[in-house]
Amino acid sequence: MGLRARNIAHSFAGREVLRDIMLRVAPGEIVGLVGPSGSGKTTLGRILTGRITPRAGAVTVDGVALGEARRDVAFIGQSPREACNPRWTLRRIIAEPALIASDQGRAQSEAQSAAESVLLTEDLLDRVPSDVSDGQLQRAVIARALVQKPKYLVCDEPTSMLDPITTATVVAALRTEAGVLFISHDRRLLAAVADRVFELRDGELLLGN
Repeated sequence: MGLRARNIAHSFAGREVLRDIMLRVAPGEIVGLVGPSGSGKTTLGRILTGRITPRAGAVTVDGVALGEARRDVAFIGQSPREACNPRWTLRRIIAEPALIASDQGRAQSEAQSAAESVLLTEDLLDRVPSDVSDGQLQRAVIARALVQKPKYLVCDEPTSMLDPITTATVVAALRTEAGVLFISHDRRLLAAVADRVFELRDGELLLGN
């Protein structure tokens, strides 16, 4: 069981970014991933969610090829404005996974619950992205991922726009039955919230301190 990267390698413009990466995120655990800028953290996160095809290696979800199980893996990126329809309200953005499943009743109740779990107040939910801050929109993206109820979450700097109190609340909301890969530059945060921490350096994955 688990979200697994097996022998992942990838290059950009002839430069090897990832080399023979082996990583497993088990259900219910938070795995931290840290590393210097340009080390390949975001690239690995995108490979694990099928957004980039690696040069070599494979990703599996509970033993099944990622291509057959992509709906079981959700991604929270660094740029919430790129991830949202600018014409939708935050309420609609958060409810999207349940609406896709054609469950109108569940969509509204779960969107409300997820919004509350990341400290989005009722007055914000009927605003469109241009009427809220980057941090508020990022919380909506996180809430949307929670509504999706994925088996695994890949979070790329999910709290970089949030203040410490909101960060603590969001991290608590992320700790569900899902396995979480938490990518961050904040080593202290990862040390506090992750069950294990790895570091990407020079294309290799190392067990962090």
